[in-house]
Amino acid sequence: MIVVHHLNNSRSQRVLWLLEELGLDYEVKRYQRDPKTMLAPASLKAVHPLGKSPVITDGANTVAESGAIIEYLVERYGNGRLIPAAGTPDKLRWTYWLHFAEGSAMPPLLLKLVFDKVESSPMPFFVKPIARGIASKVKHSFILPNIHSQLAYMEAELEKAKWFAGNEFTAADIQMSFPLEAAAMRGGLDERQPKLTAFLQRIHARPAYQRALEKGGPYDFAK
Repeated sequence: MIVVHHLNNSRSQRVLWLLEELGLDYEVKRYQRDPKTMLAPASLKAVHPLGKSPVITDGANTVAESGAIIEYLVERYGNGRLIPAAGTPDKLRWTYWLHFAEGSAMPPLLLKLVFDKVESSPMPFFVKPIARGIASKVKHSFILPNIHSQLAYMEAELEKAKWFAGNEFTAADIQMSFPLEAAAMRGGLDERQPKLTAFLQRIHARPAYQRALEKGGPYDFAK
């Protein structure tokens, strides 16, 4: 039995969605973030040494990292579903977007989250203007330009095809969902990027996506 070690409001929601798209049986073991630190509980370290989600167990196999989990599940259980045929241009795009999601799209969004917290966190009055000034400069000179550049790039890519790996929905779209949902929540993705906005509307309307939300519980990024 596949067990998804699921952390609330995390990337592991993508794994539940993939499993629903594939129609596989699985079990959800829930973990809750610390309400103050928003970190995963220490109990996750019993599953994987880094104590992070997503991670799945499947018999003797323990697989961590979203992209690795997606590849594992599609290759082991997909029977050719949600992945383009080997050797095709669409398969090359599939691999690219599977890695782009975490390797390129997420880092500036995570940096923005960190520096937003620096600006909003309580601190001694004599430190506050310095810390906030540094945070603002880093955000506006580096982080936000990177996010805007990436959104423009992804918008242009979806002008070429309906989905990220071509005209058919694939697991690459599942992988890309989280950075785009994060960008819509806190990174500036809005009606100025109509293709990306339509992408989010399409995935949120998928029955498997809705079933995954029911299994996973509250997921703020879907709003």
